[in-house]
Amino acid sequence: MSAVPDLPDDDRRIPVIILTGFLGAGKTTLLNHLLRQTEMAETAVLINEFGSVAVDHHLVEKIDDDVILLDSGCICCTVRGDLTRSLTDLFMRCLRREIKPIRRVVIETTGLADPSPVIYTLMEDFFLAERYRIDGVVTAVDATHGEGQLAVHGEAIKQVAMADRLLLTKTDLASAEQLASLSARLTAMNPSAPQIRIERGEMPATAILGCGLYDPAGKSPDVAGWLAEEKVRDERRKAHGHHHHHDVDRHDAHVYSFALTFTEPLQWPSFADAVGVLLESMGERILRIKGLLNVVGDHKPRVVQCVQHVLYPYTRLDDWPAQAPYNDQRSRLVFIVRDIDQSLVEQAFAMFCGARDQC
Repeated sequence: MSAVPDLPDDDRRIPVIILTGFLGAGKTTLLNHLLRQTEMAETAVLINEFGSVAVDHHLVEKIDDDVILLDSGCICCTVRGDLTRSLTDLFMRCLRREIKPIRRVVIETTGLADPSPVIYTLMEDFFLAERYRIDGVVTAVDATHGEGQLAVHGEAIKQVAMADRLLLTKTDLASAEQLASLSARLTAMNPSAPQIRIERGEMPATAILGCGLYDPAGKSPDVAGWLAEEKVRDERRKAHGHHHHHDVDRHDAHVYSFALTFTEPLQWPSFADAVGVLLESMGERILRIKGLLNVVGDHKPRVVQCVQHVLYPYTRLDDWPAQAPYNDQRSRLVFIVRDIDQSLVEQAFAMFCGARDQC
């Protein structure tokens, strides 16, 4: 196992933390907790989401000029280009003193992201590599669903294998047997990454700061191979251009995203019944549900989060986000599913809530 390379004393590049993890691992909850800590002051946050409808950036409490939403799209090309443009623009705005200086950047990837293109871009793009350095790939792993996700999804495997730190989330909801089994699997996949157990998304920022320069040689041989594949893709793209069409709502032939919008406020018991039926009947194929709800009798928007069979307790935002499309206070739910017809989900809400999608 190779040691993490030491940083030169005169390295003044801006450190970048890549926060990744599969759908529903709790990245946004972690991010909110981290950004409240003094060690994370003057941090810019870049958020990438899968699908044409973005929700997560509204759930990050630090909503100001330091939060940048990366347009959704093909992680191999579109998002890579957005990442380069966003980091370049961020640096130039700081240089021109249009925004206050930043001490670090956090990139929160979509749960379906292969982290290889992001790592490759930060290491190999000349402009970025001169001004930014990777200060750690931090992967959140759901203690209750992690093993199942690793068994099915190649993206989850890459997220774990490429990590400098592994954050085991929702450990308060997992059994001792689940934790022991998952920990053993993670150790086998990435023995060099410390495992940090987290309850309710709470952890000290110091646990993920200062990982040192990213070192693929200190990880499994697959990591260097994945980055080499990115180099080949990048060279082909530069040589031949990029012509294939991207459906930003579709990850592959089986996994896709869609959003439902409801104009009228919803009755919470009816909504919970509709979601409960969906999760019970097809939870294995519901990778993620997230959204903001306008609930009868509640003037604050409720944040809804589901992963497979589990509907987590709702939370509230202090107010409706000012950005469109939420300034009209409509309920909006984003679904990420595998092999489920959208019409079946719409029927459940029509049956239990008397509500139909108004997109």
